[in-house]
Amino acid sequence: MKGINPRVAVVIVYTAAMCMNGLDSTIVNPALLTIARDFGEPVSAANTVEVAFLVALAVALPVAGWLGDRFGTKKVFLGSLAVFTAASAVCGLAQDLPTLVLARVVQGIAGGLLTPVGMTLLFRAFPPHERMKLSKVLIVPTALMPALGPPLGGFLTEHFSWHWLFFVNVPIGAAAVLLGMVGLREEKEEAEDGAAPFDVPGFLLATPALGLLTYALGFGPAHGWTSPSVAVAGPLGLVLLVAGCVHLLRAKSPLLELRLLADKVFASATVLALVTSAGLMGVLFAFPLLYQAALGASALDAGLSVFPEALGLMLASQVADRLMPKLGPRLLAVPALVLATGVFAALAVPGVAENAWAVRALMFCVGLVLGTAVLTVQIAGFADVPPPAMGQAMGLFTIVRTLGGALGIAATAAVMAASGGSHGQDTDPGPYRAAILVTAGLVALGALVALRMPKDAPAPPPFDDEPHEEQAVAA
Repeated sequence: MKGINPRVAVVIVYTAAMCMNGLDSTIVNPALLTIARDFGEPVSAANTVEVAFLVALAVALPVAGWLGDRFGTKKVFLGSLAVFTAASAVCGLAQDLPTLVLARVVQGIAGGLLTPVGMTLLFRAFPPHERMKLSKVLIVPTALMPALGPPLGGFLTEHFSWHWLFFVNVPIGAAAVLLGMVGLREEKEEAEDGAAPFDVPGFLLATPALGLLTYALGFGPAHGWTSPSVAVAGPLGLVLLVAGCVHLLRAKSPLLELRLLADKVFASATVLALVTSAGLMGVLFAFPLLYQAALGASALDAGLSVFPEALGLMLASQVADRLMPKLGPRLLAVPALVLATGVFAALAVPGVAENAWAVRALMFCVGLVLGTAVLTVQIAGFADVPPPAMGQAMGLFTIVRTLGGALGIAATAAVMAASGGSHGQDTDPGPYRAAILVTAGLVALGALVALRMPKDAPAPPPFDDEPHEEQAVAA
């Protein structure tokens, strides 16, 4: 343990932490019906288990970059990982819905710090020319784990208990914290070590804005968009968001560096993260419900219906790996997103969901084509971001991607609610198919965004499989 390579350590610890975080974003979905029954609550109330996690995640994201730069990425990352692991244990031990929701809030706050700070650790340890090779690792926590969440959640719920959805995190998290304490190096950029003052106005504007907007998106479909809490939270969140953006663009040392969006490639990657995350999280939310509520499948069957996407995502890392240096980001991403739009739409075709092999084939294609596009644009978007700005860039990118996921779930839930399918009791598959078509539209919007990416967007050069230790970035 003493002589462990710091770059190996950061990959292992990051992957373990992001696997936990990625799983927790989707693993609960197939169990919501069971959780509601166990606690004697309606399904609409059980949805707060997911909404609480997303709201807390959004609230924590704005301060992640500043905390990492101020106190060191190793301290913030490992501290967040320890809190996330402890909160997972509390979730598993919960005996009522309020306790579970409160523990999910703590999980979300820790998870909101984990993602951008962990990506900062990783990208500071590896230079741009090695990041495409690193995509073989990144594909596991960022895309593969959310796809594995539903089948694992369904299996644990049916054969053990929904409590194990959270207990699985505990041994993994504890081992990762111990390895990180021994193997990680403290990462602190000199330019920010003399640390800029904390942007209090930015925090007071951006943090409640993100929390209120995510709350409105999460609770709007279940409680009604005109319910008092949602009707106040949504508009107030928008007002605070606009005021926050104005402040952040003018501030000398802003909490979130919005001026990074002046880079057209990074801006394109960030907007694309919004719409593709919305599409993916939306379809991962809607399709298992179509299987359970409309087609009478079990939680495990519903989870397994999206599992082949994980295989497609694994192959996507190999495709992007080899084609991006030859074709460039735009020429690779646009056709992939066009194909993804067609695949998403095909999932809504009557008769397709009833054919198990058709579903498996389409889900595999979802992972392959959407994963190729997302990986391509993400790697290109960060290629020109300097190490001192990496924490800010990762924080901004992750906030947008998280809000995109909340928007996708809200959009699909709203369509189902409008058609009478929001509570998982409607046997008409129509509302669920309409929701899936919404996700296809979001992915199509992503193709338009990628089409506007500059033609000269950076693509990493081809690389061999030999390590380049001498070229590693020293933070």
